[in-house]
Amino acid sequence: MLSENPSLEEIAAVFENDRFATQAAGCRVVEGCRGRAVCDMELSDVHRNAMGSVMGGAIFTLADFTLAIACNIGEKPTVSVDHAISFLRSTKGSKLTATATCDKPGSHLAFYTVVVEDDLGKQIARMTATCYR
Repeated sequence: MLSENPSLEEIAAVFENDRFATQAAGCRVVEGCRGRAVCDMELSDVHRNAMGSVMGGAIFTLADFTLAIACNIGEKPTVSVDHAISFLRSTKGSKLTATATCDKPGSHLAFYTVVVEDDLGKQIARMTATCYR
């Protein structure tokens, strides 16, 4: 478990073990504290589908990785049990940034919203999640 105010290096060290997100997708921790996290992902050809758009799975991976950080800082080990994601538009940008915030921190169930934006200032996706502690 991460303390309530870990350093960026401590957060990155714990979550570098999420190899799919960090190595395959290239997700990086930008900031994190109890109930909030920001991560980003530089886009490349590996993130694109056959139509040339960023794959929904890549966007979801960034959102889910960011959620994991936000809900595990200063809390008991927490896992997500339900997600709903809306893909609002495709991006013409070169980087995506996800911001996860806690809507309600319960002792057993907690609720979060993750917003994914591109480097052009456009909102690309919004995810809500229910998490279990």
